Amino acid sequence: MTELRQRWTSGDATLGAWMTSDSSAVAELVGDAGFDYVNIDMQHGLADYSDVVDMMCALESSSATVTCRVPWNEQGIIGRVLDAGAMGVIIPMVNTVEQAERAVAACRYAPDGARSYGPVRAARVNGPDYHSSANERVACIPMIETVEALNNLDDILAVPGIDAVYVGPADLSLTLGLEPKGDHDDESFNDALRQILDACDRHGVVAGIHANPQLAATRLAQGFRMVTVTSDLQALGTGLVAALAAGRTTAPDGTGDQLY
Repeated sequence: MTELRQRWTSGDATLGAWMTSDSSAVAELVGDAGFDYVNIDMQHGLADYSDVVDMMCALESSSATVTCRVPWNEQGIIGRVLDAGAMGVIIPMVNTVEQAERAVAACRYAPDGARSYGPVRAARVNGPDYHSSANERVACIPMIETVEALNNLDDILAVPGIDAVYVGPADLSLTLGLEPKGDHDDESFNDALRQILDACDRHGVVAGIHANPQLAATRLAQGFRMVTVTSDLQALGTGLVAALAAGRTTAPDGTGDQLY
């Protein structure tokens, strides 16, 4: 497994999948698909902490880096998902320097932060040198998703220990007075994305964003290097609709692959 921070240091862009279900069986399928990272969503997804641990176990054989979006910028839950084995934490609604500093501190052991020691599962799955290397390996990824965060962007990105920021386009849209969507023609939205990309370039921070299969190439061309292509439930729904449509147009002789 090549972890996110190593890929970014090499200049690579990374494509990921978003887990909104609480299913370890689905997680295993997503992990086998070949994404660079798989993110388990505890904020708006269905997974509780016990589900997250089961899903991480299901992803153990995957080459993808496992990340987790925590419910909030709170040291306890950030520490728990890291101790469970996550190698990146996406932290919502980071709008100020103080909030950014709190996010970094929760992701780093002393002397760089305030993370409590106890990597119950992480030490096993992430190698015997986990403690000594965790501060250099775990990705701290605050979310930029409000006008307030945009106004504080340079100060936030100057906080030592931030590896990437992740744009939540729906919340960003709402604070700009737009519909909560992943993309807009509105100039205020596109100006905000350019502002984030330019600031990330100035500060040497990776820019990440939610996307979809149709938007991914555009976001990569813009300069985002952490792009979520799809979610498990989105892909499942799209696949089911496509399968049904194909089934309704199957040749009368029933030719085609069987399920089993």
